[in-house]
Amino acid sequence: MMELQLAVIDVKPGAAMESQSGLQMLRPRIYGAYRAPAGPKKIAAIVMHPTSNFMGHYLIGPLAERGICCMGLNSRYMGNDTMLLMERAIQDLGAGVQFLRSLGYEKVVLIGNSGGAALSSFYQAQAEELTAHHFPDGDPTHLHPGDLPPADGIALCAAHQGRSKLMRDWIDPSVTDEHDPLSVDPALDMYDAQHRVPYAAGFLARFGAAQKARLDRLEAWAMERLRLLRSTPGAPRDQAFIVYRTHADPRCVDLSIDANDRAPGSVWGDARQVNYSANAMGRTTSLTAFLSQWSSRSQADGPSNLARTRVPKLLLTYTADQSTFPSTRDAWMKAGGDRIRNVDIVGGNHYLAGQPELVPRAADAIVEWARSL
Repeated sequence: MMELQLAVIDVKPGAAMESQSGLQMLRPRIYGAYRAPAGPKKIAAIVMHPTSNFMGHYLIGPLAERGICCMGLNSRYMGNDTMLLMERAIQDLGAGVQFLRSLGYEKVVLIGNSGGAALSSFYQAQAEELTAHHFPDGDPTHLHPGDLPPADGIALCAAHQGRSKLMRDWIDPSVTDEHDPLSVDPALDMYDAQHRVPYAAGFLARFGAAQKARLDRLEAWAMERLRLLRSTPGAPRDQAFIVYRTHADPRCVDLSIDANDRAPGSVWGDARQVNYSANAMGRTTSLTAFLSQWSSRSQADGPSNLARTRVPKLLLTYTADQSTFPSTRDAWMKAGGDRIRNVDIVGGNHYLAGQPELVPRAADAIVEWARSL
């Protein structure tokens, strides 16, 4: 079996206090793990997520066995998205692309799995034409075209459309007090027994409108708070805050909405428990991180960035996924146009957890596509 090798990659410093480690801030590094097949260095792949540890990703071994070097790469925000800036995360991905090119690989492809899909799309769009000169809060990103060498293709697997879209779909509109995680308006609580599955069309319309209204209020507050901080002498330039209850997607319990092969619940278990948990998507964040990741001002929307790219693309749709749906597939396919094709991994859940027989199918599809580039 090919030995798993460690990649240690220096990256440029980023925002102040993006890590609690002084060493990491003084000399920021990211880490990856890869398997390099023997023989000519034709194709290498990077699978990366904004925050998840992908050094043990399920595709690393299968792709290497099929002749493609695959590296699971972590960003500087691995395990903690409190201070995450998507514009800095793509800089880390660019360092990974540079690393593989320095090893001599002729082609490098990006594998955007789950939340890595929007990251890969954002990266490639900026690599082809750099426009993200500022963060959503107005500060300069100091990104340079040399930080972002273009990849040769993008493969998307169980692909979320991006963190801003996830927050729009998942935020709980029944919260009545942003400082009280138990505050609730029963009329907008999808988990309240008065709202039966399948949900009524009128309830879903009110629910969706209230989701947008809550997110708009949070975004307006974040922008005003930043303005106040930055206009006050001696004040900090950022602050942390909590967004309670961010897992209320009606599709978790109503399987008739955006129907696929999924089971009830969420990818993390009981959806209501996740909604009230101490740690969930976007739960603890800062003003700048909220704007970069979760708000409508985010520059990291997946499909709109993918539509800007010119490279070939592959979409793997896991048909039993509890967090990507037929509408998600359709959004990616529309964005990809004539440069994308879809392959269904029938019965696949979001992580292919407990489904070892499906991993080779995903790997085979990626290898066939990559070799055609």
